[in-house]
Amino acid sequence: MTGGMAARQVAVSALHAVFADRRSFDDAFARAASKADLPARDRAFARAIAATVLRRRGQLKEVIGRFVEKPLPAKQGQLEAILLSAAAQLLYLATPPHAAISLAVDQCRADPGARRFDKLTNAVLRRVSERGPGILPTLESSALNIPAWLLARWQKAFGVQVANEIAEASLHEAPLDLSVKSDPARWAAKLGGILVAGSTVRLTEAGRIEDIEGYGDGAWWVQDVAASLPAKLLGAGQGLEAADICAAPGGKTAQLVAAGWQVTAVDQSEERLGLLKRNLARLNFVASTVVADAATWAPGKHFDAVLVDPPCAATGTIRRHPDILHLKRADDVAALAEIQARILANAAKMVKPGGRLVFCTCSLEPEEGPQQVSRFLQQQSEFQRLPVAAEEISGETGWITAEGDVRTLPIHLGHLPPGQRGMDGFYAARLVRKSA
Repeated sequence: MTGGMAARQVAVSALHAVFADRRSFDDAFARAASKADLPARDRAFARAIAATVLRRRGQLKEVIGRFVEKPLPAKQGQLEAILLSAAAQLLYLATPPHAAISLAVDQCRADPGARRFDKLTNAVLRRVSERGPGILPTLESSALNIPAWLLARWQKAFGVQVANEIAEASLHEAPLDLSVKSDPARWAAKLGGILVAGSTVRLTEAGRIEDIEGYGDGAWWVQDVAASLPAKLLGAGQGLEAADICAAPGGKTAQLVAAGWQVTAVDQSEERLGLLKRNLARLNFVASTVVADAATWAPGKHFDAVLVDPPCAATGTIRRHPDILHLKRADDVAALAEIQARILANAAKMVKPGGRLVFCTCSLEPEEGPQQVSRFLQQQSEFQRLPVAAEEISGETGWITAEGDVRTLPIHLGHLPPGQRGMDGFYAARLVRKSA
């Protein structure tokens, strides 16, 4: 199998696993790529194909559908993923038509379930190549690519105009953000990046993370600028103890250690906690780790601060995880909100009188943010909000809600040049336990 064919097959296999088996994209891609032993360039190309399909599946299906006379049968092997991958190459990735089309036909012929569609694939993709570029600009990207239930939620929460802007921003690939141990301005200059929100180094052309200067020395870690905000709300922690609940993969743990806290990192997944340990080791940071269910963990002690980042629908991170568009369902939000409530209630028991509790999620859904905190405060009279001041988050008053919480959106940092804009959608509230 040629390199070009192997890369395309990795993309197709990963997409089929997401669509048919509901596997996360990162896991699906890792499994598919492990079987192909692709060079770095081909692996990056395969990932670009698959990610483009995940972001633009609705538009791609609409264009392809214009040239398919009748619905395709349910038993079709990997045909859908093959057609979508080829269309993504033709319409978004500037792949020469002969390469994208001929290799897609070869993929069909190699797939027992799709081989009878080889001639159809050839004919449809030729039309996509010729007429697709003219059709694409006429399509409403938000309505086609964002699930209707999710777009409706955003419109209710933020208004139609802002919701549509969030939807469009969510469909663009995110730049790479780094949190650095020290001197972020120097690192931004050294790496050819820019400084955002005062301390995050943003790169637009990064390549392999392991090849970026400073990786081997543990000078920085990958962390979206929005994800760096919750830990900042706890301030410096010299001589103080903090628990990081649902801590993996460890970006917030690293921040707390860097700020002087003695950290206990808790996560239910031993595998994910192993990733956290490896990340901390690379950074030469030390933290205690505990494998436990955050909803029931009883440490037998109290902490000066507790940071809670529980499982959520993650709808604020679609730029980085476009498979969310295909894996999440409307009823996931309510189910996850109940899990969060249990974790938050348990975390509250660990906070010393006068101590701080930060609750955060990478979700845009109100039930997983302000509504969760409002319900908690109604039930826990010994806690109250400690509003966030703009100077704590680099003077960004637009990221602070009327209640004094932090709410970032994918449309924020929109003043930056194309390719550098945006941030994850995050919510964070800082609470304090009243002193006895």
